[in-house]
Amino acid sequence: MNIRVSLSVIACKFCRAALRMLGRGGTDLPGRVALKLCPGVLETLAKTVTTIIVTGTNGKTTTARMIEQALADSGISYFANRSGANLLSGVTAEFAMHSSVSGKCKYDYAVIEADEAAFKAIGRMVDARAVVVTNVFSDQLDRYGEIGLTVENIRIGISHCKNAVLCLNADDSLSGSLAEGLENPVVFYGVDGPIYKSRVEENSDAPYCRVCRHPYTYDYVTYGHLGGYRCENCGAARPVPQVSVKEVLISDGERSEVVMTADGKDYPTTIALPGGYNIYNACSAMACGKALGLDMEVVAKALSSFSCGFGRMEKFDIDGVSLRMILIKNPAGCNQVLNFLTQIQEPFTFAVCLTDHTQDGKDVSWIWDVDMERLVAMGDTLGKVLISGSRADDMAVRFKYAGLPSEKLVVVRDYAELTRACIAEGRPCYIMPTYTAMLDLRASISKNYGFKAFWK
Repeated sequence: MNIRVSLSVIACKFCRAALRMLGRGGTDLPGRVALKLCPGVLETLAKTVTTIIVTGTNGKTTTARMIEQALADSGISYFANRSGANLLSGVTAEFAMHSSVSGKCKYDYAVIEADEAAFKAIGRMVDARAVVVTNVFSDQLDRYGEIGLTVENIRIGISHCKNAVLCLNADDSLSGSLAEGLENPVVFYGVDGPIYKSRVEENSDAPYCRVCRHPYTYDYVTYGHLGGYRCENCGAARPVPQVSVKEVLISDGERSEVVMTADGKDYPTTIALPGGYNIYNACSAMACGKALGLDMEVVAKALSSFSCGFGRMEKFDIDGVSLRMILIKNPAGCNQVLNFLTQIQEPFTFAVCLTDHTQDGKDVSWIWDVDMERLVAMGDTLGKVLISGSRADDMAVRFKYAGLPSEKLVVVRDYAELTRACIAEGRPCYIMPTYTAMLDLRASISKNYGFKAFWK
């Protein structure tokens, strides 16, 4: 028995227990303590575990939840970093908490959501069986830098995962490029046609061919730079996916019904969350199921029964009013929320919480790359717009420039007051917070209305 590993695990468990007694999540600090005592503890703890790593810009948490449900329905024991602590310290903490004092993990599988930048270190310490890349978009320039650096960070992480099957988004030229120069087997996944009847205006993060820099031609666009791309100059094109969404049958405010296809067989599938981006998340989970050799019927069925991650389309029913919380953090993700909202035909209240703490990214200028004008153009369907967060005034100015009438715009500084104001409107409300705003708002809702804390 390795004494340092044992001390590291014990310290991690004690630290989390103490933090939980204080009502804190304890998702990060226990891992930092463990790593301080034994820098190689994660590598030791992960040796006997079949690990799935989910990374990418948007959709990591939801995709991981879908994969979790597929494993559970397949009768496989697993654990996951469900709290969203996806840096090296958070991942280390979850492995330590699910291991014995001797360093033996109690579960066969682990589903690990990994931050794109942290994946370089995590991939070096964890011998992943499958790596799922959801997509690559511009995100928090102060943390990740230009989008090319994000792609390179993920590529480095993959290079450490010699035994992993890669599940890559065929519709994303940036994600698809990760297959180049690597010997890992690849399962491409994608959507075979448009998702929305109409889309909000978006800037493309990848308008040019990665081979010859000629502009891409698109046979269809799903959102952002995703879709059926091809280069008429050099012939580079969207790879043929082994797992794909063949047809979107229904996509409303509660769920989507699609037809998935894999290895020539169709799987009618109900996805338990709305939104076109969740159709992609479901498709990536199906691709992961194929990579792991799971029964695809079981995986398809699991997509109708998984529980969403906290703040990711999470729904709260309070005093007869439905509040749905949808995390945002960059233009691509925010525009996808607007794509979802602009399909709604019944009147609703809208709330935005904009913050600029370290986890959110200090630069909030990205809100000007979001098509708020399309939301405002919904007219009477869009009720009051409530704005909160440390950068509420910036968001209020953005809505003013989008043409929102002054009588519809309300700035509410306190999160408890914001929740009461949303409920008072008496109609469905969609709340769009950035990360730290989501944690604080959700904590307020949990405290005042009896919902579970995010780490539970």
